[in-house]
Amino acid sequence: MTTETFSLTGHDIRRIGFGAMQLPGPGVMGPPRDHDEAIAVLRRAVELGVNHIDTAQFYGPDVSNELIREALHPYDDDLVLVSKIGARRDESGGWLPAQRPDELKQQVIENLRTLGVDRLPVVNLRVMPEEEIGAENHYPLEDQLAAMQDIVAEGLLEAFGVSNVPQAEARTAIDAGAVCVQNAYNLLHRDDEATLRLCAERDVAYVPFFPLGSAFPDMPKVTEDPRVRSLADKLGATPSQIGLAWLLRQSDVVLLIPGTSSVAHLDENVASGRIVLSDTEIAELEGPLAAE
Repeated sequence: MTTETFSLTGHDIRRIGFGAMQLPGPGVMGPPRDHDEAIAVLRRAVELGVNHIDTAQFYGPDVSNELIREALHPYDDDLVLVSKIGARRDESGGWLPAQRPDELKQQVIENLRTLGVDRLPVVNLRVMPEEEIGAENHYPLEDQLAAMQDIVAEGLLEAFGVSNVPQAEARTAIDAGAVCVQNAYNLLHRDDEATLRLCAERDVAYVPFFPLGSAFPDMPKVTEDPRVRSLADKLGATPSQIGLAWLLRQSDVVLLIPGTSSVAHLDENVASGRIVLSDTEIAELEGPLAAE
């Protein structure tokens, strides 16, 4: 039986949270298509018991943080806001590295400002590999982790996590004090299994992004998989709920942050926590596709 909550840096949070990345406009840039619906989604999430919201100042930029502040400030005592740093946006929406120690601290300060708080429970460092950003923009992971430790010591954060890291770098980060790891992982994309198991061994939160796949060609959509759709029909659930329920079964350290800009879809995502898949059903999902 899976647990319903996880202790993240001393905060007891429910394992189904909310990711704010879909609240800004297309391409995670600019204002939402429907401002009132975005505010309603955030308020409904809290009504449903969600107390873990994942965001970033560079979603918008500023848009997701400002929507969260508008909808929910002053925040409930048990609401845990987790943000992300390590990147910035150009005017066309491109993602640029921002990983110097001074940039990391400034980004934390920008998150505090836009969210209207003096301190955040956790901020994740999104690591960008050298081959992606070029040697001139790359800073050793150890230097970035030292900067995160300094920001915690200053009292701006309670703790830090990391995102987009292979297992070896996740281990280094955990040894340095990281309390969570955010990586791509879902039923159809299990390349990061070793990192998940590492987090389970160390009792560190594992937060999968792309939990239902994506439009990228190497990240198939979980909701379109015949095994998922068949089991959803059998259980009277949606394919999204089956994909999320599978993730919850992988380990009690898994925390979900499915995002949406729709209240109806939010209700559906949160309800996935009521679906407990049997070992037989897990085997069906992970087994080979039936022959055509």
